Amino acid sequence: MSDDKFADLFQETPIDGPKLKPGDKVKAVIAEISGENVFLDIGAKSEGVINKAELVDEEGNMQYAPGESIQVFLLSNRGGELLFTTRIGSGQASLQEVEDAFQSGIPVQGKVTGEIKGGFSVDVAGSRAFCPYSQMDIRRIERPEDYLEQTLAFRVIEFGNRGRNIILSARVLLEEQRAEEREKLRESLEEGMQASGTVTAIRNFGAFVDIGGIDGLIPISELAWGQTDKVEDVLQLGQQVEVIIKRLDWENDKISLSLKETLPNPWDKVEENYPVGSTHIATVSRLVPFGAFVTLESGIDGLLHISKLGSGRKINHPREVLEAGQEITVRIDSIDTDQQRISLVPDDYQEKSEEKSYTPPPAAEKETRSMGTLGDLLKAQLNRNK
Repeated sequence: MSDDKFADLFQETPIDGPKLKPGDKVKAVIAEISGENVFLDIGAKSEGVINKAELVDEEGNMQYAPGESIQVFLLSNRGGELLFTTRIGSGQASLQEVEDAFQSGIPVQGKVTGEIKGGFSVDVAGSRAFCPYSQMDIRRIERPEDYLEQTLAFRVIEFGNRGRNIILSARVLLEEQRAEEREKLRESLEEGMQASGTVTAIRNFGAFVDIGGIDGLIPISELAWGQTDKVEDVLQLGQQVEVIIKRLDWENDKISLSLKETLPNPWDKVEENYPVGSTHIATVSRLVPFGAFVTLESGIDGLLHISKLGSGRKINHPREVLEAGQEITVRIDSIDTDQQRISLVPDDYQEKSEEKSYTPPPAAEKETRSMGTLGDLLKAQLNRNK
């Protein structure tokens, strides 16, 4: 379809439905690709056009095909021809178009050229604009250098002094996008289901993971079956992970995730791998007044009670004979799978034998002179009286 025929079609076709104004965001379906123009079906017997250059990648390849949907903004309505854009292009736009974008809320495209006090300098339509740190992303900026030389979409939140004072925000666009994605995910996510995600931030208390447009938190206690001291020991920024959705709190915008529940629980085979009486080389993980916790493997700890330490002598604290990080050989004394507890003893530990009752040896017989029984005495007295 030629441009002239398309324009004629617009003149002939009445536009029903709500009237659009510049800046309105609509969902459009690609109807046809012709030359440098892409014709859009925006519903209600209405069609529009967008420059093909906005829909190609860096190599010039078209990223969409007829029938696919895209989000676009109405740029203008010129003589019945609806012109759309995804954002006002950097280097191809005039300062007037940037001001129009400010008035209508249409995104602009800008290249981050440097880091300056309080934020970033951004080149928009040949003019220098400013984006504060707080407006560059929805997450806390960990590495400002990662944003340099990137071409991003911004919204103009301030346009003053004839374009000499332009302030931008990428964050508002990201928040709008995530709000849309959040509504979609709200319909599809359920507690207990498994999801794929990317680690976006690491904190002392856990890691945040993007699971398709929204962030969830893996608390440090849900990273592994064993004790985890540092999140970085398990995860790294940008790492792809599989997680279990533990809790969805849409009202407070909180999603709790678990990494360890995607991993085998070592307690499922504890009796098979650590039968009572077997010996193992283990590591002392921490000392407490009543004993020492010893790690047999990640997620499996046992307790060496203080009464079993000291090789027979009484000690006041396990630190007298052990230290954290020390490797020792232990023997499995008992297992309680319900409480997930294992009692250990040192490999060379011997139970104290029960003390036998003491029976003194028989005393040596002593020769004693006996006076006889009472009967004998009486009989002897009678014989003397005769």
